[in-house]
Amino acid sequence: MSKIGFIGLGIMGTPMAGHLLRGGHELFVHDVKPIPAELLDQGAQVRGSGHDVARDAEIVIVMVPDTPHVASVLFDEGGVAEGLSAGKVVVDMSSISPIETKQFAARINALDCDYLDAPVSGGEVGARAASLTIMVGGSPEAFSRVRPLFELMGRNITLVGGNGDGQTTKVANQIVVALNIEAVGEALLFAARMGADAGKVREALMGGFAASRVLEVHGERMVKRTFDPGFRIELHQKDLNLALASARQLGLSLPNTATTQQLFSACAAHGGKAWDHSALVRALETLANFQIGDTVAK
Repeated sequence: MSKIGFIGLGIMGTPMAGHLLRGGHELFVHDVKPIPAELLDQGAQVRGSGHDVARDAEIVIVMVPDTPHVASVLFDEGGVAEGLSAGKVVVDMSSISPIETKQFAARINALDCDYLDAPVSGGEVGARAASLTIMVGGSPEAFSRVRPLFELMGRNITLVGGNGDGQTTKVANQIVVALNIEAVGEALLFAARMGADAGKVREALMGGFAASRVLEVHGERMVKRTFDPGFRIELHQKDLNLALASARQLGLSLPNTATTQQLFSACAAHGGKAWDHSALVRALETLANFQIGDTVAK
């Protein structure tokens, strides 16, 4: 049994922490919001600060929304860095800037501690099912030490390279997912506008080369109009901002990523920041003045 710290108990973090508890580990938790009762009932021990979590834990996991949040959790007064002692491991499972990740890792390494960036893909469904994809950057030694914990939370676990490479992989993942959502939205909207049953079209496409996890899960959301998150549009916007900002620094053009980000922005402008990212189809429907499920006049 290991002593694990977990900071950030939102939609993703709560089920992830629950898997660690059920795996038999001692868990010290902290969040700016009240700790979910389901974790307290399983034996999670509340600590008042990141410092206190890091003091009591051997491995500290962070799962918060964005780069500034990770910086605050780690390095603000009363933060994780103040509570660390030599030999401990910090694992950031948030999705944040690859560039700043390397800076965070250097500061933690200077305290004689290891650092892993280990963002995840799979959303709330994957978090609850312990089927997350986990993309890891850091040393092989630290990865081997933490891998048993990753295996309680996910299935496809890969050490990609050094610090920052896990976050780079996650940004690449979010590009693929966003463009796939946009493509599925266009395809189903086209089918519906042509007068076909979008649900049946989706079913047929699932048996061919167009099949994908996005078509399976988010295509169904589009057809059934179930846009409760999931993974919020505002979080996918954040991830694409990371992609586009890094691309600008590299002098790299990502034209379809930029277009898809504008569609997310259109959703946000209509009050949809908290919609599931599959609701990107609503921006396409607004442009078409037609909604999947509408009846086409024959």
